[in-house]
Amino acid sequence: PAEAAYPLRLAATTGWNIVNAGVPGDTSARARARLAPLLAEHRPKLVLLSIGGNDLLRQVPEAETRAQIAAMLGEIRAAGSQPVLIAVPRPAVMAALLRSLDDHPLYEALAAEHGVPLFAGGWSKVLSDPTLKADQIHANAAGYERFARDLHGFLRDSGFASR
Repeated sequence: PAEAAYPLRLAATTGWNIVNAGVPGDTSARARARLAPLLAEHRPKLVLLSIGGNDLLRQVPEAETRAQIAAMLGEIRAAGSQPVLIAVPRPAVMAALLRSLDDHPLYEALAAEHGVPLFAGGWSKVLSDPTLKADQIHANAAGYERFARDLHGFLRDSGFASR
């Protein structure tokens, strides 16, 4: 249900006003097309960028996904906001069956290249645990709660959240 989404869980934990601009099934290209108006409308201090999973599932060329995410990081900074990149697991049937997902390496590379904080392992950890999944690629309510709690801990440890 919509009320189980991790942005709402994070808002409940932090007390922040969080705008969930995610669109299910979105690719990085479609997200980028929506980004500038969202930045202008909301003028966020912090942007949590978790995108690319659908690109990976649809086998969009990695260079294209990397370019779209890199451009979004630049646009977020140009708007005066702080981006935080959230790693997405690499699609791997055997890893999912073995309950051992890991992040796609493009996220670590992009974070290093652009000097942005990277929340690594959050989705991989949640989606490796069958008790936290609604299906093969989505978390359930408990998974979103765990993800939000872990993300909040990362944001607190990184100096973005105080409580």
